[in-house]
Amino acid sequence: MKRSFDIAELPAGWGYSLLTATVVPRPIAWVSSLSAEGIANLAPHSFFTIASADPPIVQFTSVTEKDTLRNIRATGEFVIGLVTEDLAGAANVTATNFPPGHDEFAEAGIRPEPSRFVRPARVAESPVALECRLERIVEVGNSFLVLGEVLCVALAEEVLDPVRRNGKPHPRYELLRPVSRLGRIQWGLPGDAFDLVRPQFEE
Repeated sequence: MKRSFDIAELPAGWGYSLLTATVVPRPIAWVSSLSAEGIANLAPHSFFTIASADPPIVQFTSVTEKDTLRNIRATGEFVIGLVTEDLAGAANVTATNFPPGHDEFAEAGIRPEPSRFVRPARVAESPVALECRLERIVEVGNSFLVLGEVLCVALAEEVLDPVRRNGKPHPRYELLRPVSRLGRIQWGLPGDAFDLVRPQFEE
């Protein structure tokens, strides 16, 4: 038997807590951006997914207006890095509510590296970087959905599958070791994975 919660009748903040504890695991977009003055910012956002395959669009949500959102509005560019198991502590440091103008790369001991198509830096230690150009920002309640067109996918050689199917480069999940956000202050490590081939009606 399930216990039901009427969101409209819950105290403030309870809906957020219930949703973030049930929509799990959530991948983390580690977003680097630049202010109009050229000041770097790096912050994790755990409302993150693919919005479109063609054109290639990814989406993350800024819950309330933060430096990341203001920077992207000003410059139209950002980079999404992947938070791996060994980078979780550093990513958590970049979640600190630093005042504007703070360099989160330096605070977390993270090395920036140049991007290919956009001005914001990549996280050098992350095996994945998605260089993005702003497609649009959609305001929903107290949150802002940021959609970005992916201009470049940069992958570390050591996470790529040496056996390429149909010639396509493919990162291996067990080599990426991505962490995710769970409920409250919990972060998640990759669990067991299994393969399932999607059935075809014709077969």
